[in-house]
Amino acid sequence: MKKIALIGSTGSIGTQTLDVIRAYPEEFRLEGLAAGSNIELFARQVHEFRPRKASVANKELADRIRPQLPEGIELYYGDQGLIEIAAGTDADTVVTAIVGSAGLPATLAAIEEGKHIALANKETLVTAGHLVTELARRKGVSLLPVDSEHSAIFQCLNGEHHEEVRQITLTASGGSFRDLTREQLRGVTVEDALKHPNWAMGAKITIDSATMVNKGLEVIEAHWLFGLPFEQIGVLLHPESIIHSFVEYRDGSVIAQLGTPDMRVPIQYALTYPHRWPSAAKRLSLAEVGKLNFREMDMDRFPCLRLAFECGKIGGTATSVYNAANEVAVARFLKGDIPFLQIETLIETALAKHEVQAHPDLDTIREADRWARALAETL
Repeated sequence: MKKIALIGSTGSIGTQTLDVIRAYPEEFRLEGLAAGSNIELFARQVHEFRPRKASVANKELADRIRPQLPEGIELYYGDQGLIEIAAGTDADTVVTAIVGSAGLPATLAAIEEGKHIALANKETLVTAGHLVTELARRKGVSLLPVDSEHSAIFQCLNGEHHEEVRQITLTASGGSFRDLTREQLRGVTVEDALKHPNWAMGAKITIDSATMVNKGLEVIEAHWLFGLPFEQIGVLLHPESIIHSFVEYRDGSVIAQLGTPDMRVPIQYALTYPHRWPSAAKRLSLAEVGKLNFREMDMDRFPCLRLAFECGKIGGTATSVYNAANEVAVARFLKGDIPFLQIETLIETALAKHEVQAHPDLDTIREADRWARALAETL
């Protein structure tokens, strides 16, 4: 039986991870659960899966939910609670499904304890890829990608010699506004932005998909996961989200991974690797799909993707500032504080004002993160 700890259990990836675990009750044991503020759903999850340890966002929420939990479950809260769930249980694999840079300390703590990581938290590698990958290497820990694009690349590289790769290409749906011009984007609403055409995701990642920040984060993450320079990473617009990503080898061969857009498939593969178990996901029929469409990525139309490539090549704290400024900008857009196009302006302004620190340690990364957030709140 594989023992799992899950941080971010009430979000989109978290709930779908529990779907996978629920489908194989004899194969998985949930040791720890951590969530944010959705304590109603979290209480139901704890009652169903009976983890040994649980954690919520803060002490107030912990005091509210404590009477609702079964006896014997250890309850924690805050950043230390995340670390306790990630590193302080008997789990052999930790699913990091929390959104944002808050997942970094917990992920590092889990790796330090020798736990394998099913990685759905992009920001962990975006902000501290050099620290995470080096620690994983020293501890002999696997970083198993959960994102559909990285899972696809991971599968396409299986059994191949990595030095024979010419390029990897991440596909992008284009998000809610892929067919709108820059001028048409000026009047879009939050409700418009949250209508993703292909995927069921949380609010933050859905907005990131519309700005193409999500793909930018994935590009930086791919650099660290697969050890490739940014010159060997491409992005292609693919509206149907059937080809999840592909690898071109130096002999001209291209290997792609295809499937219906269902996150339970890459989640399950990360949990069962190297095996493939039956899944409830809808089977792909190319005859029903009929045709697939592709377009070159327009960096002028999607400047946030251009900025991600630039930050990745610069390295150091540039990627931390890119991520932190975006998190604040998206939160402000969701509150109605700024218009959609102001998201990219906030990111670009923060980067222009930042003095990049090369090879940062964790404290330097945290300081860059705090600086960028404070600046983005005031712009």
